[in-house]
Amino acid sequence: MATTAFVLSGGGSLGAVQVGMLQALAAHHVRPDLLVGTSAGAVNAAWVAGHGMSPDSLGELADAWTGLRRRDIFPVDPRQVLRGLAGRSPGVASDAGLRRLVRAYAGINDLTQARVPTHLVAADLLSGHEVLISAGDLVDGVLASAAIPGILPPVASVGRHLVDGSVALHAGVSQAIALGATLVYVLPTGAPCALLRPPPSAVGVALHSLTMLVAQRLIHEVTSLQGAAEIKVLPPLCPLAVSAADFRHAAQLISRGRRTSLEWISSGDIDLPAPERFLALHHHRPEGMGDEPRNRPGRRLRRAPSPDRA
Repeated sequence: MATTAFVLSGGGSLGAVQVGMLQALAAHHVRPDLLVGTSAGAVNAAWVAGHGMSPDSLGELADAWTGLRRRDIFPVDPRQVLRGLAGRSPGVASDAGLRRLVRAYAGINDLTQARVPTHLVAADLLSGHEVLISAGDLVDGVLASAAIPGILPPVASVGRHLVDGSVALHAGVSQAIALGATLVYVLPTGAPCALLRPPPSAVGVALHSLTMLVAQRLIHEVTSLQGAAEIKVLPPLCPLAVSAADFRHAAQLISRGRRTSLEWISSGDIDLPAPERFLALHHHRPEGMGDEPRNRPGRRLRRAPSPDRA
């Protein structure tokens, strides 16, 4: 009998896409035996760990994402920014807002209380080694996995200083297989492929860079691990013109993620060979934002009704 893992990658505000993907998987009665989450994916994994995947639960998760704004995660406090720049703080933003949000929505206190085994990916700031958090305080685990270097402060844990798992060597697939998964569903947040211009803020640039890094890591892992397990990749949204730092479009991202994933699963395209090709990095020219990217071979992805605007 297959052991099914969901791997939820990082991507800032684009983590909302994964809510729609989870809803589509639940509609097809696909449930995880274990979860591996990184950064924004750790937030969603933690929700499923505490609340499960019922329609009501995922509806509440959608509501939580829809109500989020960037200031809730990255509050702008000039004093904190100055402390960070002056070397008196390891981050230019406080993680107090994210801590409050995760604590309020967690549903459980410790990862060992999860409905299914849940593992969060972080990175050791000093050694660069990836750290898999499988027990202990859930809030600390999520904050460690989502601590964007230079933006949010590292989380101290057992003598280590942990930062965002998006900088770790692996993107979650190899960890899931090492934990015993024989069937892996990858839920990528994707990368903004249709931005008209670079993000204007430091947070936006940092998050955009991490989404590109995660996409590259996923491509490598999915490619190299074919045969070690059955790997199914849900399609990232394309074209996508929402910055990973822009939290105003959650409702659209959830809706598109659900619709695209339902079509992908129902049509059987989720079983297409070489699924890593659908993660290929690319950028649309402004006059051709609906065109199929040339470096994404295989089945033509359906054009979205309208690109989201950041």
